[in-house]
Amino acid sequence: MAASLKKLAVRGAIWTIVGYGSGQGLRLVNNLILTRLLVPEFFGLMAFVITLRTGISLFSDYGISQSIVNNKRGEDQTFLNTAWSLQILRGFQIWAISLLLTYPVAQFYGDDRLFVLIPLVCFSSVLDGFSSTATHTLQRRLDLGKLTAYELILRAIELTVLIVLCWYSPTVYSLAIGTLVGATLNLVASHFLIPGYSNRLAWDRECLAELQSFGRWMALASSLMFVAEQSDRLLLAKLLSFQQLGVYTIANTLASIPREMVSQLSSRVIFPAISQQLHLPRRELRQKILRKRWIILLGMAVFLALLVCCGDWVIIVLYKGRNQNWDQYQQATWMLPLLAFGIWFSVLFYSTSPALLAIGKPVYSAQSNLARFITIAGGLPLAFSLYQTLGAILVVAFSDFPLYIVNLFALRKERLSCTTQDILATVAFGGILAVLLIVRRFAGFGTPIDVILGAQTLVR
Repeated sequence: MAASLKKLAVRGAIWTIVGYGSGQGLRLVNNLILTRLLVPEFFGLMAFVITLRTGISLFSDYGISQSIVNNKRGEDQTFLNTAWSLQILRGFQIWAISLLLTYPVAQFYGDDRLFVLIPLVCFSSVLDGFSSTATHTLQRRLDLGKLTAYELILRAIELTVLIVLCWYSPTVYSLAIGTLVGATLNLVASHFLIPGYSNRLAWDRECLAELQSFGRWMALASSLMFVAEQSDRLLLAKLLSFQQLGVYTIANTLASIPREMVSQLSSRVIFPAISQQLHLPRRELRQKILRKRWIILLGMAVFLALLVCCGDWVIIVLYKGRNQNWDQYQQATWMLPLLAFGIWFSVLFYSTSPALLAIGKPVYSAQSNLARFITIAGGLPLAFSLYQTLGAILVVAFSDFPLYIVNLFALRKERLSCTTQDILATVAFGGILAVLLIVRRFAGFGTPIDVILGAQTLVR
């Protein structure tokens, strides 16, 4: 059993990395094409609307996916059908809340386009509600090869349609319609994912009680995760123009690639694998986590160091070319290295936080995200008032540190401490980054710090 689980976990990790890398490749190609067709303002608007939709979604999170993966009845048809029915109800709930918020949000941000964009984009939640629970079941079984192939094919079709829409009509509304196309494709295709697998409406009180018991803390954790991870965009949408927000979104998306990769491994591999080993003594479980975690940390240390050192070149290579809007995108050259540096604390967090969720303690995730939110909510407006955009980006970059610190104390309390490993991995990250910066400096290309200072001088 242990050997079989290990093979599934390793295979799942490989598929997750391959799938994430391929998905990012598709996303990057799509992004490069769309930045030639659309102005940054449209990306800023869509980033804001999607952030709003995500917020509403997470504030009403019932932990359905996590319950199917973690619950002992996760393969029971009655449990799955009850979860599916609850998922449908939640989809309509999200859309109804978005309709109520449309007018005050559009008035507050002073943009009439939000009257159309918010209801249109948020309707995708209704479509998502009717999608099959088969994707969660595949995750529970660690059958990530099929799940990865499904998501990549779906993503490729969606992005192709999106490019055609934006080529034919280069407006922000084409981006919104593309979101609905993706949700519709997933709704239909998900029901054919597992042969013989089907969902029906059901409302079993015992299953509902189990879902709500786990989901109660998940709702709080997810709500705080939203305000922690997305509040920067909501605040920046008010402090900056939508054009500047679009540029920030591009830089932050690229900087967050390592974070998202670890997050994917966390939810798809680490969480299901730990959930199936909860019978082990805490000491033995901790040792298993630490051994596997070394590979993730060292790989991310190299990846992040390269991104920090060469982030400005990445932006130039990808977005300059024949882009007529390059002057507007150029600010991303100094944002990317700063944002990427702070991602290291996210890597430390996401590579251990699933252990706390697996042992049934989502409250720790809520506390960690609350710490990050307080940092963003209090620090970002103040830093912007003092140092403008640079101050805001610095706060965002280092806002993952309090998130990590709270998680560290929670791990110690649950006898899953990893402090020594974190210190050694951080020293390795710093050493790799220092070597790369020295090489770049002596090669005559300066450092990202020079890029940052030069950009601020031009602003002044």
